[in-house]
Amino acid sequence: MAIGRRKVAEEQTDIDMTPMLDVVFILLIFFVVTASFVREAGIDINRPPISDEPPPDSQPTAIIFRIAEDNTVWLEGRRIDVRSVRANVERAHAENPQTKVIIEAHPQAKTETFVLISDQAREAGVYDIALGTKK
Repeated sequence: MAIGRRKVAEEQTDIDMTPMLDVVFILLIFFVVTASFVREAGIDINRPPISDEPPPDSQPTAIIFRIAEDNTVWLEGRRIDVRSVRANVERAHAENPQTKVIIEAHPQAKTETFVLISDQAREAGVYDIALGTKK
């Protein structure tokens, strides 16, 4: 009689995997459909096209800050610290209240540097700030 029991035990060891696979695929579809895709926060900047034409001369005097590829800030051919931007803008704004600030940034420069310069210019009282790019 022991022989008959072994045959019955061998026949019941097969497990049907189809229902488990169905459940896994349904869960996969559920998670893909209900997943929320988060967009990273950032600043969207529409950069103007690069042109070789100089800016029009109809502008009042402007302070032109240049941001190099390595995020160094240049004013009138000399390298300056970002912390001195406010003092330079205040001096120029005192001489001419219609002074504008133009920031020419290298395409590989960080946006953080542009934001720091524009914040310093606003603290100095100049709100007319333009962004340009260089090759």
